[in-house]
Amino acid sequence: MESNVTLNDRLGEIIRRDESEWNLAETALLIATVEYPDLDIPHYIQQLDQLADTVAARAQAFSSALDRVTELNLFLFDDQDFASNANDYYDPRNSFLNQVLDRRLGIPITLSILYMEVGKRLSLGLQGISFPGRFLVKFAHAQGEIVLDPYAGGMSLGLTELEVLLKSSFGAAHDQLPPLDQLLAAAGKKEILLRLLRNLKSIYQHSNQIPKALSMLDLMLLIEPGLVDEWRERGDLYQRLECFRPALQDFQHYLNVVAGTGDSEDVRRRVGELKQRILLLH
Repeated sequence: MESNVTLNDRLGEIIRRDESEWNLAETALLIATVEYPDLDIPHYIQQLDQLADTVAARAQAFSSALDRVTELNLFLFDDQDFASNANDYYDPRNSFLNQVLDRRLGIPITLSILYMEVGKRLSLGLQGISFPGRFLVKFAHAQGEIVLDPYAGGMSLGLTELEVLLKSSFGAAHDQLPPLDQLLAAAGKKEILLRLLRNLKSIYQHSNQIPKALSMLDLMLLIEPGLVDEWRERGDLYQRLECFRPALQDFQHYLNVVAGTGDSEDVRRRVGELKQRILLLH
């Protein structure tokens, strides 16, 4: 991948398809080319294929899909040593699928993408869950659904464990969240990719790498232009970089959408200031 233009073109080509046709692993690796421009995407797709081939050979004796999931857990998290990088959670490498495959370390969403993509090749029908505070995976079988946590080695989570997760992330405020059955709804590929990009954006902002955070927002808005707050946020980053014209455009777009609600008064003030700054440039 030689440039962001090429990345945007390729990503644009993917998102014009029906979402059911998106290749999640390929798109996650495509996002990684922001950081690794020369990334060999087919090489990492082949690694996923090889992982699936190996676990399929081991699991062929099992007729039960539940047993195959158990074998998948043993293979990925015991034999292959994929694990959570709790010691350096905010290392951006944890959010890039190529680095997860190379280093065997990740965070919930990238370990879940790995888990789902290998599981897809085994016809397990695993689905992502954009659970608050921890991305999870669910698996439907004859007796119902099981919620799995790839960040904890594929551990099965019951209602008690899920409530503990919510409390650990939100404290007393967890009572204000939607009901648990809503929180366990399957996440589409767009939602998964947006959460991945949102994580990266936050990591780069926290480390004051503003141009990289801006790149993540660019990709988010390419995938989903209807993300209202992200237009304002991107305008803010452009302004911090003294890119006044694109900042003005993003703020104006935001104001057109929010139409007098939220923080529109503050953004309107900033629009006036930016217009003055741009006039002074002439």
